Amino acid sequence: MQEKAILEPTQGQQKKVSNKSPMQSSQLMKLFEDELKDIYWAEKALTKAIPKMIKNATSEALIEALTSHLAETVAHVARVEQVFTTFGKKAEAVRCEAMTGLIKEAEEIMEECETGAMCDAGIISAGQKVEHYEIATYGTLRQFAEILGLAEAVTLLETTLKEEKAADAKLTEVAVSAINVEAAGM
Repeated sequence: MQEKAILEPTQGQQKKVSNKSPMQSSQLMKLFEDELKDIYWAEKALTKAIPKMIKNATSEALIEALTSHLAETVAHVARVEQVFTTFGKKAEAVRCEAMTGLIKEAEEIMEECETGAMCDAGIISAGQKVEHYEIATYGTLRQFAEILGLAEAVTLLETTLKEEKAADAKLTEVAVSAINVEAAGM
């Protein structure tokens, strides 16, 4: 009799086991949607912030890198909208406090530094912080989409993730090719 009690889970345990997967899945989907709303707002905000960085930059290489990434950022906004449609939702933006802070920091750097290599170095620093945030977010969203079985979303998010990594690498290249050395000599 005692063996039977050990082998059979109690009714509460059965309920817990049977509800675990659907509950985790729906919670992950909610987190996925929340994070997607966050990055959607962030990308839209960057379409306004990057032109300010371009205006304050003096290095042709930096201006070119930022201009190219601005065009990509506009495409990122549209791509995030596509991701929403892959699971039947309308795109919705929710204020991203992290991006708000990163953009504010970039604005402060541009206000406080002298025009030239020093300001360019500050713009690159701020830009790379933004890129690293986006890389972390898109990497996480891509993984969530994979777990949730959203194959089309995985492809879209992977494309954006690769572009964010390339933008970060380009900023590093611009920084180390001349700007950081020039800024150090000031």
